[in-house]
Parts: sequence; structure tokens; C-alpha cells
Amino acid sequence: MRLSVLDQSPVPSGSSPGDALRNSIDLAARCESFGYHRYWVAEHHNTGGLAGSAPEILIGHIASATSTMRIGSGGVMMPHYAPLKIAENFRMLASLHPGRIDLGVGRAPGSDPVTMHALAPDHQPVSIQKYPSMVAELEGFLHDSLPSDSPFRGRVQAMPVPPEAPSLWLLASSPDSAAYAAHFGLPLAFADFIAQTDGVPIVDAYRESYQPSERHPEPQVLVAASVICADTHEEAEQLTAGVKLWRQRGLQGPIPSPHEVRDHVDGPLAVPPSRRPMIVGNPSTVATNVRAMAARYGAEEFMAVTITWDHEARVRSYELLADQFLR
Repeated sequence: MRLSVLDQSPVPSGSSPGDALRNSIDLAARCESFGYHRYWVAEHHNTGGLAGSAPEILIGHIASATSTMRIGSGGVMMPHYAPLKIAENFRMLASLHPGRIDLGVGRAPGSDPVTMHALAPDHQPVSIQKYPSMVAELEGFLHDSLPSDSPFRGRVQAMPVPPEAPSLWLLASSPDSAAYAAHFGLPLAFADFIAQTDGVPIVDAYRESYQPSERHPEPQVLVAASVICADTHEEAEQLTAGVKLWRQRGLQGPIPSPHEVRDHVDGPLAVPPSRRPMIVGNPSTVATNVRAMAARYGAEEFMAVTITWDHEARVRSYELLADQFLR
């Protein structure tokens, strides 16, 4: 099983967004030394706790700081952008870093409704019903394969032309997005950590309805889940407390420090029922649960999403996880 990283560039309390982005670059370089297969960065807007608002920029910096991992987006929130511009951004990255760039796209806003309107041209968000046609157009621009009825065929080409096109993935946390991945014959990245329901039946349906494509004759699945691993279970639980408090605050503001956790007096810390449970514990416990989740999904790849207040604890979590699978 391949092991990969999804980095949301968390902003620890007492630090700056710039610190968080530099932490992401540092974490990527260290995860490469641990043997991780790919490293994706997320897109979020108008939140003080997550610094990654422009994955295409951060990807360039991370790719320059690494040499072997695949680097990509998890993902670009496609309704905010024209397919041509996304294709140009990622063809540029693929020209600079041949054979290493992934483009994961999603249809969620990655923001609140007001911010979604602010991001849209003329403050009119694209209808979610247009998402399938946007995916088709994006794929056409990425591979110079626009359909014959496209008004841009033979007239517009996404530049520059890289030696190898970025690998296109569809992100999903719901049945609809997974169904689109099956329809287009594209790899599926299932975000268990934000799904509102068990994703196993959704991924099973993706495989059952998969339409083979020229580039992807077989379905391909990775599953992303929240993980916090430490040398001891007690330490892992302590690290998790800040994330639980942040989730209780509705993901608003930076990641709380241990001091803020100690000062919390508004009831017990717990993951809200609407959130998927995290995989937390010492290395053997975490490895057992990771293997079990990957087996339930039948996933060829597991992508760990780790948020802690302390950057070195986050690095250590990824190192301990890699020790269980990659060394």
C-alpha cells in the first residue's frame, strides 16, 4: 500500500500564516526522506486556521524543495476557476517538474457561502450542475483532447505544453462526486475525514459503475483520513485535544495551543458527531487502524491528514507512520 500526505497548512496559535506555509515546505522535504509517495496541499479560504488558499503556488515551492515525491493539489476547488486557467497553472508546474505533478479537483467551495460569492466573477458562483462539463473541458485542455463540438478545439491550447500531463484526480466525500469520477474514468480520492457518512458503499459504487478510459483502464482509489500518531497513546491523546477544541470552535481561528486547551472550561472535548473519527494512538495502534481502513475501502493508497499545534509533533507523527509501512 502506498502512503501519502494531505497537508492543509494549519496555522498554530501564536504563529503566522507565513510560518504555517514554511512548515508545509519543511514537512514535505522531511516526508520525502521518510519515503512517502505523494504530497498534496489543500485549498481553503477565509479561515484563520488554514493558510493554503492558493495550492498552485505552494505546490511550486514544495516541488522545488523535493525531488522524488509526486506533488499536487487536494484539491483545487474547481467552481471558482475557468478550466483553461487551471490547466495552464498545472501544465506550467508539470513543465517545471516533469512527471511529478498531480491535479486533484473538487466541487466544494472550500469556504463559507459569502466567501464563495466573493471568489466568483461578478459575485455569481458557478452552478454546481456545470461541474461535469467543467471536468470534461479541463481534461480536454490538459491532454489536448477537446471534443469536436468544443468551440475551443483547434483554436485554444493550454500553455506551456509539458513533457507529461499532470495526473488528474477527482476528490469526493459524497456519492455524486464519486459517480463523476466513475463516469469520466478518473482516479478517485475519497476524503473520509470530511465525509458525512461511511464512504465504503460510495467507493464500492464507484468501482461497480467505473467506465474505463484510455489513461485509466482500471479504477484507482486513495482514501484520506485524519491521523495523529505519537510514541505513546497518552501523548497522542494530548496532541489530539487541541484539534478537538478547534473542531468545537467550528474550525475557526488558529489551532489552539496546549495552554488554551488547559484553560478550556466549556465542557468536555470531543469530536462533534458530524465529524468522522480520527485515527489516534501509538504506532502499532495507528498502523492497525490504517490497514483496517484501507482494507475496508479496498484502497491502493492511504493519505494521512495530520494537524497538531506543534510542528515537530506533526513531523514526528508522519515519521512514526512511515516507520510502520515504509521502512
